[in-house]
Amino acid sequence: MDEQRTGPAADGSTGLDRRAELSEFLRTRRARLKPEDVGLPDFGRHRRVPGLRREELAQLAGVSVAYYTRLEQGNGRNVSAEVLDSIARALRLTDAEHAHLTHLAKPKQHKKKQVARDRQVRPALRQLLDSLDTVPAYVVGRRSDILAWNRMAAALFGDWGKLPAQERNWARLVFLDPDCRELFVEWDQKASDMVAYLRMDAGCHPDDPQLSSLVGELSVKSEEFRRLWAAHDVKEKSHGVKRVRHPLVGELTLFFESFRPAGETEQSLVTYFAEPGSPSAEALRLLGSWGADARRSGTSAPTV
Repeated sequence: MDEQRTGPAADGSTGLDRRAELSEFLRTRRARLKPEDVGLPDFGRHRRVPGLRREELAQLAGVSVAYYTRLEQGNGRNVSAEVLDSIARALRLTDAEHAHLTHLAKPKQHKKKQVARDRQVRPALRQLLDSLDTVPAYVVGRRSDILAWNRMAAALFGDWGKLPAQERNWARLVFLDPDCRELFVEWDQKASDMVAYLRMDAGCHPDDPQLSSLVGELSVKSEEFRRLWAAHDVKEKSHGVKRVRHPLVGELTLFFESFRPAGETEQSLVTYFAEPGSPSAEALRLLGSWGADARRSGTSAPTV
């Protein structure tokens, strides 16, 4: 029988349990695969567990059942990169999921000085934000913290400068702010993405007490967050399309792109733009001209 799920502590005081995270991630990835997905016979009603059995997964990965069982129980000590690659292929993991598995099984040590520096936005990056005077843009860091933004981002998403520093966090806004729920037309997708980003972060930094505290708070306050967190889905910030329902200019269809600034391992620059000549482009232009009056923001926010 599979191990019982282990959730984060409600008080979030000690960080997330890396062994439990590894165990649940492997179990949920195995459960989503059907035998026919990997060329195995399905014996229907004779199967007692959803998805693949451990012995089937071990066979596909070319490892012993005992070895895979130890790994799924959270014991990733001394596991080789080659074995993790084989298991990732057997589980049909995405690149992000493969990286997440590696982070959980073979965690890296992070220096305290590096953690502190990751919240500091370089002056040149601030200048770049302010120079994008027609493009909503912001810098997001660990735990989905919003570290800096420009005038257009404030006009589109709201004045983050009015919030206490600890509340400038995308996950907290998405799940706890009613205005944010109204802002995104496909709020369910935004919420799912946000949890997947946090899961990816948790794999890299399972000992981060602030991340554990955030997860604990959201788990207590949001049933939707609890459900999504239990799915163990992970995703890297990349690119896509978002529809925003703005109170002044109506609905906008915007493309977004995420960039990792050179030399930064924990920060991403996220930009939004509209198709040239589209109604959304005109709406952005209007926001640019009205932004200072509509949503007082000033320039990019100070590093916190």
